Amino acid sequence: MKFCEKLKEARTRAGLKQEELAKALGVSLRTITNYESGERYPKKREIYYKLAELFHTEENYFLNEDEDFLLTAAEKYGSKGAKQARELMEEVSGLFAGGNIADEDLDEMMRGIQEAYWIAKEKNKKYTPKKYRKD
Repeated sequence: MKFCEKLKEARTRAGLKQEELAKALGVSLRTITNYESGERYPKKREIYYKLAELFHTEENYFLNEDEDFLLTAAEKYGSKGAKQARELMEEVSGLFAGGNIADEDLDEMMRGIQEAYWIAKEKNKKYTPKKYRKD
Protein backbone atom coordinates (compact mmCIF):
# COMPACT_ATOMS: atom_id res chain seq x y z
CA MET A 1 0.00 0.00 0.00
CA LYS A 2 1.37 3.42 -0.96
CA PHE A 3 1.86 6.31 1.42
CA CYS A 4 -1.08 8.24 -0.06
CA GLU A 5 -3.43 5.29 0.47
CA LYS A 6 -2.21 4.67 4.03
CA LEU A 7 -2.63 8.31 4.93
CA LYS A 8 -6.13 8.65 3.53
CA GLU A 9 -7.24 5.38 5.15
CA ALA A 10 -5.83 6.36 8.55
CA ARG A 11 -7.37 9.83 8.37
CA THR A 12 -10.84 8.60 7.43
CA ARG A 13 -10.70 5.80 10.01
CA ALA A 14 -9.88 8.39 12.66
CA GLY A 15 -12.76 10.57 11.47
CA LEU A 16 -10.54 13.54 10.68
CA LYS A 17 -11.08 16.04 7.90
CA GLN A 18 -8.13 17.06 5.76
CA GLU A 19 -8.18 20.50 7.38
CA GLU A 20 -7.92 18.97 10.86
CA LEU A 21 -5.02 16.75 9.83
CA ALA A 22 -3.22 19.72 8.25
CA LYS A 23 -3.57 21.71 11.47
CA ALA A 24 -2.36 18.79 13.60
CA LEU A 25 0.75 18.38 11.42
CA GLY A 26 1.40 22.08 11.00
CA VAL A 27 1.11 22.01 7.21
CA SER A 28 -1.31 23.50 4.70
CA LEU A 29 -4.50 21.91 3.43
CA ARG A 30 -2.93 21.87 -0.04
CA THR A 31 -0.04 19.80 1.32
CA ILE A 32 -2.43 17.19 2.73
CA THR A 33 -4.32 17.13 -0.58
CA ASN A 34 -1.03 16.55 -2.41
CA TYR A 35 -0.04 13.80 0.03
CA GLU A 36 -3.34 11.98 -0.40
CA SER A 37 -3.32 12.29 -4.19
CA GLY A 38 0.19 10.82 -4.34
CA GLU A 39 1.66 13.96 -5.90
CA ARG A 40 3.97 14.68 -2.97
CA TYR A 41 5.58 13.00 -0.01
CA PRO A 42 6.70 14.58 3.25
CA LYS A 43 10.17 16.05 2.91
CA LYS A 44 11.02 15.69 6.58
CA ARG A 45 11.02 12.61 8.77
CA GLU A 46 9.32 14.53 11.56
CA ILE A 47 6.07 14.50 9.54
CA TYR A 48 6.19 10.70 9.45
CA TYR A 49 6.78 10.65 13.21
CA LYS A 50 3.90 13.04 13.84
CA LEU A 51 1.61 10.87 11.70
CA ALA A 52 2.62 7.76 13.62
CA GLU A 53 1.95 9.51 16.92
CA LEU A 54 -1.35 10.97 15.74
CA PHE A 55 -2.68 7.64 14.43
CA HIS A 56 -1.12 5.49 17.18
CA THR A 57 0.96 3.36 14.87
CA GLU A 58 4.63 2.48 14.61
CA GLU A 59 6.95 5.09 13.14
CA ASN A 60 7.71 3.13 9.98
CA TYR A 61 4.08 2.38 9.05
CA PHE A 62 3.87 5.38 6.74
CA LEU A 63 7.48 5.08 5.59
CA ASN A 64 8.22 2.23 3.19
CA GLU A 65 11.71 1.39 1.93
CA ASP A 66 11.46 3.50 -1.21
CA GLU A 67 10.28 6.56 0.70
CA ASP A 68 13.04 6.05 3.27
CA PHE A 69 15.56 5.90 0.42
CA LEU A 70 14.25 9.16 -1.05
CA LEU A 71 14.25 10.94 2.31
CA THR A 72 17.77 9.82 3.10
CA ALA A 73 18.96 10.95 -0.33
CA ALA A 74 17.40 14.37 0.28
CA GLU A 75 18.98 14.66 3.73
CA LYS A 76 22.44 13.64 2.52
CA TYR A 77 22.58 15.26 -0.91
CA GLY A 78 19.90 17.96 -0.95
CA SER A 79 17.20 18.50 -3.53
CA LYS A 80 19.43 17.43 -6.42
CA GLY A 81 20.20 14.11 -4.75
CA ALA A 82 16.50 13.58 -3.96
CA LYS A 83 15.59 14.30 -7.58
CA GLN A 84 18.22 11.84 -8.84
CA ALA A 85 17.02 9.18 -6.42
CA ARG A 86 13.36 9.69 -7.40
CA GLU A 87 14.23 9.49 -11.11
CA LEU A 88 16.21 6.31 -10.49
CA MET A 89 13.30 4.69 -8.65
CA GLU A 90 10.83 5.70 -11.37
CA GLU A 91 13.04 4.37 -14.15
CA VAL A 92 13.67 1.08 -12.38
CA SER A 93 9.97 0.68 -11.57
CA GLY A 94 9.18 1.33 -15.22
CA LEU A 95 11.37 -1.57 -16.27
CA PHE A 96 8.95 -4.01 -14.68
CA ALA A 97 5.64 -2.30 -15.42
CA GLY A 98 3.22 -4.99 -16.47
CA GLY A 99 5.82 -7.72 -16.08
CA ASN A 100 5.70 -10.86 -14.01
CA ILE A 101 8.17 -10.59 -11.17
CA ALA A 102 7.55 -11.72 -7.63
CA ASP A 103 7.24 -8.91 -5.07
CA GLU A 104 10.09 -10.35 -3.01
CA ASP A 105 12.35 -10.39 -6.07
CA LEU A 106 11.40 -6.84 -6.98
CA ASP A 107 12.06 -5.65 -3.41
CA GLU A 108 15.44 -7.36 -3.38
CA MET A 109 16.37 -5.82 -6.72
CA MET A 110 15.33 -2.36 -5.50
CA ARG A 111 17.46 -2.78 -2.38
CA GLY A 112 20.43 -3.69 -4.57
CA ILE A 113 19.95 -0.65 -6.79
CA GLN A 114 19.59 1.62 -3.77
CA GLU A 115 22.81 0.23 -2.31
CA ALA A 116 24.56 0.82 -5.65
CA TYR A 117 23.29 4.41 -5.57
CA TRP A 118 24.84 5.01 -2.13
CA ILE A 119 28.15 3.49 -3.21
CA ALA A 120 28.25 5.64 -6.36
CA LYS A 121 27.46 8.79 -4.38
CA GLU A 122 30.25 8.07 -1.90
CA LYS A 123 32.77 7.40 -4.68
CA ASN A 124 31.76 10.58 -6.52
CA LYS A 125 32.13 12.66 -3.37
CA LYS A 126 35.88 12.95 -3.92
CA TYR A 127 35.23 14.71 -7.26
CA THR A 128 33.02 17.41 -5.72
CA PRO A 129 34.86 20.71 -5.17
CA LYS A 130 35.47 21.32 -1.46
CA LYS A 131 33.33 24.48 -1.35
CA TYR A 132 30.26 22.39 -2.39
CA ARG A 133 30.83 19.44 -0.05
CA LYS A 134 28.59 18.91 2.97
CA ASP A 135 31.14 17.18 5.19
